[in-house]
Amino acid sequence: MNDYVEKEQKIRIQKEHDSIYQVLIQDGGYVSPNEYLWDDVLISIVLKKPVLLKGPTGSGKTKLAQTVSKFFNQPMHSVNCSVDLDAESLLGFKTIIQKDGVTTIDFVEGPVVQAMKKGHILYIDEINMAKSETLPILHSVLDHRRVLTNPFTNEVIVAHEDFTVISAINEGYVGTSPMNEALKNRFVSFTIPYLSGIELKKVVINEYPNTSEELIETILNIGDDLRKQVVNGLLSDDAASVRSLLDAIGLAEHMPVRRAIQYTISEKLDDKIERRLVMELVDTWVK
Repeated sequence: MNDYVEKEQKIRIQKEHDSIYQVLIQDGGYVSPNEYLWDDVLISIVLKKPVLLKGPTGSGKTKLAQTVSKFFNQPMHSVNCSVDLDAESLLGFKTIIQKDGVTTIDFVEGPVVQAMKKGHILYIDEINMAKSETLPILHSVLDHRRVLTNPFTNEVIVAHEDFTVISAINEGYVGTSPMNEALKNRFVSFTIPYLSGIELKKVVINEYPNTSEELIETILNIGDDLRKQVVNGLLSDDAASVRSLLDAIGLAEHMPVRRAIQYTISEKLDDKIERRLVMELVDTWVK
């Protein structure tokens, strides 16, 4: 039985016999904001489509990639993009080594080469922060060819059957730029929203099982108000970060809720008016 069929069967078995939410919650993994997003990402990966995750910081893009890695028992190699990212950071570099008294030149394989050869997941984070001239080297890796000619060694690398690419972007953030169309067209794109409602509560309870119901409800109510203001355009996306909300609960177990929200959410916002609005929303729930 080939790997493609095995992966398809694993998805089908899980859908037939388990609650996806419950399975992933128990593993401490990603929880889908709806009934289809997680399934659709898995289907795309099984079909060997490079996946692009779009969403604000703290929405769970990296957690989703980590959960895919755990679900398929497939190790993940990460690339954190920046303006300093170059071909060596992606593919590897040559180095001089001494062995048995002989000096030789060796090639240290980078994350792209390792993932392609071993059939692992390549996770490219904040892909729209890389310089536009750096990423075209991956075009042949991301399309139907799934092949790479290493410019440092001239080795032609054909991707392992299980090789998977997942990328993530934070759109509209400082330091980012629109993705090159040739690169974007190689991905299947998914919008990853912030969790809310029952899904968010499941994540919170899993993260902090011993926290009081009262504290959880207070923080979730504050989070709901923050999301509404983000939708209304009065707060930036960062204010509704699930990651920050979880951090706030962790601090609020040991200090007043107001200070916990101030440290984890309000103080991270650049705009003074936004910081004030966050604390005003907190004051409607905390007396």
